[in-house]
Amino acid sequence: MKLYEFIAPCHFGLEAVLKREINDLGYEISKVEDGKVTFLGDEEACAYANMFLRTTERILWKVGEFKAETFDELFENTKALPWEEFIPKDGKFWVAKANSVKSKLFSPSDIQSIMKKAIVDRLKTKYKTDWFEESGESYPIRVAILKDVVTIGLDTTGVSLHKRGYRKHTVKAPITETLAAALLMLTPWKGDRILVDPFCGSGTFAIEAAMMAADMAPGIKRDFLSEAWTNIIPAKCWSDAREEANDRLDLDIKTDIQGYDIDPEVVSMARENAKLAGVEKLIHLQQRDVAQLSHPGKYGFIITNPPYGERLVTDELADIYKTLGERFARLDTWSMYLITSYGDAQKYIGRTADKNRKIYNGMMKTYFYQYLGPKPPKRTQQ
Repeated sequence: MKLYEFIAPCHFGLEAVLKREINDLGYEISKVEDGKVTFLGDEEACAYANMFLRTTERILWKVGEFKAETFDELFENTKALPWEEFIPKDGKFWVAKANSVKSKLFSPSDIQSIMKKAIVDRLKTKYKTDWFEESGESYPIRVAILKDVVTIGLDTTGVSLHKRGYRKHTVKAPITETLAAALLMLTPWKGDRILVDPFCGSGTFAIEAAMMAADMAPGIKRDFLSEAWTNIIPAKCWSDAREEANDRLDLDIKTDIQGYDIDPEVVSMARENAKLAGVEKLIHLQQRDVAQLSHPGKYGFIITNPPYGERLVTDELADIYKTLGERFARLDTWSMYLITSYGDAQKYIGRTADKNRKIYNGMMKTYFYQYLGPKPPKRTQQ
């Protein structure tokens, strides 16, 4: 069995969560860096990673890595890679994205152009042709250059993995599905515990939680670009991954997952998203102000993405966080986790967080404040 390297990008600060996910799938981690985890696997790993990983944006099949300080070095080293092992004679290929940090080569358009020429040169020799129709399947290439080290991968995913296929409706400043899943995994919450999101917006936290509770694979309702790469990934790899995803799915479980929002139109959007995800029966969504936050149960979780940034003026933000803190204080056995960039969040909540984790939501620096409640008593075995 031949092993390849696959690169899984993620939000900065959440590499440990993704690493745990990959380990749980049974694959060996080869490298962990800021914003990405590299792991080893065979062709099947490509299918399973795309289907089951909740916290990565895409899966890149690593073609090669080398140092390049000049465009000549970039050309020659790119040309030296075994592109014919990946791209068939009729394959459509292009450098879809190039980024460069702290490197001598920094022009994305020049990097893309030179690498394309190098790949064409290589394949001309291997396929003994001067012309490529590129009429077949798509093989987009992504390159990242960090401190003059060039890392090249084929994008096996296509549309980003945070596009689960359910979020047709969004609100302002939504949290992505992959980030919501990662934040949920940073908490001790499990599917049999209470979860309330009092600022549910488009319903992402609640929907991702319900999918986890039902063991619903995040990729179960979508397609992936590399499903068409039958030259390197046997169709059986994908059918096996889908079969396992369907076998694991359990929508008959009992859950207590709730989402509130003050805007009735937003709640309607969230309900529609939950229906598209197939988890509407596992979630209770309703119009409700944070001032009405309450629950009769014990040892529950508030996990939320409250308003922050430029959407509201300072006084409004202060009132929202103050009210949230007051309602949380009444739930004396509960835990609360919230992501925000609002600098005075702890001040108005009225309590310093037990833990505070820095996370980049896109280019925005945010904090994941963690207020830890007591652990529930262990259940006595009958």
